[in-house]
Amino acid sequence: MSQRGVWQLQKLIVSYCNWGGSSRGVRAFMESELPSFKEANPQLEVVTELNRGQHPYLKGLYKNKNERVVSVMNMTPEEVQLCATRLRNSLGRKVVKLKTRHVTKHPSVQGTWTTSTQI
Repeated sequence: MSQRGVWQLQKLIVSYCNWGGSSRGVRAFMESELPSFKEANPQLEVVTELNRGQHPYLKGLYKNKNERVVSVMNMTPEEVQLCATRLRNSLGRKVVKLKTRHVTKHPSVQGTWTTSTQI
């Protein structure tokens, strides 16, 4: 995704094995859909690396020095394309967990419900 007109994903690393069965979809993706993905995203540096005996993954390196790794083990080429597009569209921010389970702008006048009510 672009933030103020600047794409946040700088580099996409496609790691695969040349003989492993779990990399079959990634190898088909690299043959059929990766060239068109590179043409559609000229701002993005796409690197392929061979890791023998390892499961395939996609690694996205962002401008804010964060990285995301997505496993693409046993996926079809279309699913790998979808994962690469999701990495390109994300901002690369860390996921922030909410501290409370219920977030509201207008809290209840009666107070929050609890099971330990004493009468």
